[in-house]
Amino acid sequence: QVQLVESGGGLVQPGGSLRLSCAASGFTFRIYAMSWYRQALGKEREWVATISWSASETNYADSVKGRFTISRDNAKKTMYLQMNSLEPEDTAVYYCNTPQRSRPWGQGTQVTVSS
Repeated sequence: QVQLVESGGGLVQPGGSLRLSCAASGFTFRIYAMSWYRQALGKEREWVATISWSASETNYADSVKGRFTISRDNAKKTMYLQMNSLEPEDTAVYYCNTPQRSRPWGQGTQVTVSS
């Protein structure tokens, strides 16, 4: 069945870095654009970044531009989010899905930025 599994979250100090992974199964990952989203406590889920199927195009929310980098490995059916210069405002549960949000949501991975 279709499955998205996020991992790599954790507790990090402000200014630190984390690398998230999204492992996909049950659909033809390589032909889909993919996105990262996040949801902070008490807030709506928001879009973070998108990467095209070939990785030739990427787009970022203004709040993460210049600090986060989205990438993918189609052979491994995995997408990544390298997060640098993390800020307390980046604290959230991070999810992956298509830009249309067409796949069942995974459990997400918690990122906490705190000193």
